[in-house]
Amino acid sequence: MTNLPIISLQNSDEAPASPLVMLDGNASARRLPRWLKRPLPQAGMAFTNDVIVDLKLETVCESAKCPNRTECWSTKTATFMIGGNVCTRPCGFCSVPKGKTEELELDEPERVAEAALRLGLRYVVITSVTRDDLPDGGAEHWYKTVLAVREKTGAQVEVLTPDFRGNRAAVTRVIESRPDVFNHNTETVPRLYHRVRRNADYQRTLDLLKQVRDEAPEMPTKSGLMLGLGETMEELFEVLADLRSVGCDMLTLGQYLQPSAEHLPVERFIPPEEFDQIGELARSLGFSMVASGPFVRSSYHAGEMASHLV
Repeated sequence: MTNLPIISLQNSDEAPASPLVMLDGNASARRLPRWLKRPLPQAGMAFTNDVIVDLKLETVCESAKCPNRTECWSTKTATFMIGGNVCTRPCGFCSVPKGKTEELELDEPERVAEAALRLGLRYVVITSVTRDDLPDGGAEHWYKTVLAVREKTGAQVEVLTPDFRGNRAAVTRVIESRPDVFNHNTETVPRLYHRVRRNADYQRTLDLLKQVRDEAPEMPTKSGLMLGLGETMEELFEVLADLRSVGCDMLTLGQYLQPSAEHLPVERFIPPEEFDQIGELARSLGFSMVASGPFVRSSYHAGEMASHLV
């Protein structure tokens, strides 16, 4: 077993709580800690919304009910979600619709590029639904989107991909688009995969990140986990050690928040000071960049995070 750092856990239940927050009108509401509050919309949010609507694009900000949407859209930043708005994976934490997918929209790469141009983005984050129904998992669509964005804007591009069912050729095709950062989320610890990431595989995630490192050693890799789903600190740091063993450079750690009453419940709210402690211990394992906090998400302030890479 890996020798792991020791951390003293604090009881977040002692923190003062905000008023009850109802989940889809369900009576089983939970109190949210005081630190889980977000800013009110600012002027730029309407502009971002208009661009997304006009170009008929999907964003993970909306589909996954990201708590940072108000902040990011107010600064004219969004994370584009390609491949449609229906996912083929029944993950227990995610609010993206599941079910029968539609045909890929062949002009979507150009529309994403146009949106990035209108928003004035110099760092563009692209993600997608999982498309297990496609032979290549949508890899060629990924390739065309990255190239279209770079050609139209000259911006740096970070990809946040699914696992392509372990299809190494598909991963290689995305690598060939030369993203500036290759991100693939681990999401949680192996023990919880059957409940949190159904139809995913922990080793497959590690293998994908290792493949990127092997095929493009100069390309930074990134991964993220949600905390508060019932993981232990020992399990968490074993995962972080595994990520470092495959050369993962960048790490995001954030609080899981239940999108609706139908999704997995939050087992624990981790206070900000504990996120700070975990982040410091993660840095001691050798990650180049670590973002750790209740509202941290994979693409949250991604450009700022990447700019600090050495």
